[in-house]
Amino acid sequence: MGDNSISRDIIRGHIDAIILRVLCEGDNYGYEIIKAIAKNSDGKYELKEPSLYTSLKRLETQKLISSYWGDESQGGRRKYYKVTSLGEEAYEKSLADWKIAKDLIDKLIERQD
Repeated sequence: MGDNSISRDIIRGHIDAIILRVLCEGDNYGYEIIKAIAKNSDGKYELKEPSLYTSLKRLETQKLISSYWGDESQGGRRKYYKVTSLGEEAYEKSLADWKIAKDLIDKLIERQD
């Protein structure tokens, strides 16, 4: 996976929305969230653990997600995260805001020959 700092800078401001998107598809734990993001980006973006857990803590403080401990049926206990109804609303708003911003940036950056 190549390191593209421009892409990372653009993505950094949207990590919360990206995580909310993954959790809207179902409850998940840290490592699986990282894998889902890599898969959804076709391997072009890898969220690092410190960024993930900082974001998860922020989202939980904002009541956009909640967490619970899974059972120990497969190794150690895992902390699972699930999106709340507030989180679903925040995701939908972030998605709408992104679409507006993307359209505006396209108009401002792309040449209109």
